[in-house]
Amino acid sequence: MKSLFRAPSALFLAVVLAGCAAMAATPAQVNDGALVGPNGMSLYTFDRDAMGSGKSVCNGPCATNWPPLMANDMDKGTGDYSVITRDDGKKQWAYKGKPLYFWVKDSKPGDRTGDGFNNVWKLARP
Repeated sequence: MKSLFRAPSALFLAVVLAGCAAMAATPAQVNDGALVGPNGMSLYTFDRDAMGSGKSVCNGPCATNWPPLMANDMDKGTGDYSVITRDDGKKQWAYKGKPLYFWVKDSKPGDRTGDGFNNVWKLARP
């Protein structure tokens, strides 16, 4: 008896697996009650960013001190995570509508020295 099942092509499988991996990945993890980036460094939000605006107001020198959690052009938002477009056209991750940033003065995973900085920077929490 002949099988009616035909094996999918390698290209088809690669596309499906890549799509699944992209959908399953999140840009941040929770560590000790706060969000951290893929490098284990603490993430922050900026009070001057309007929630849900799809914009970051931290550009130029601000972004030098508070590097954005960058996304690539292929990244798509999932769940509470979204991708915004920065003024320079690059992509950045946001959590619940607030863009996410690192703090240049955090030197190792677990540092949270930017929390409360100038009363406008907050540790990103789930």
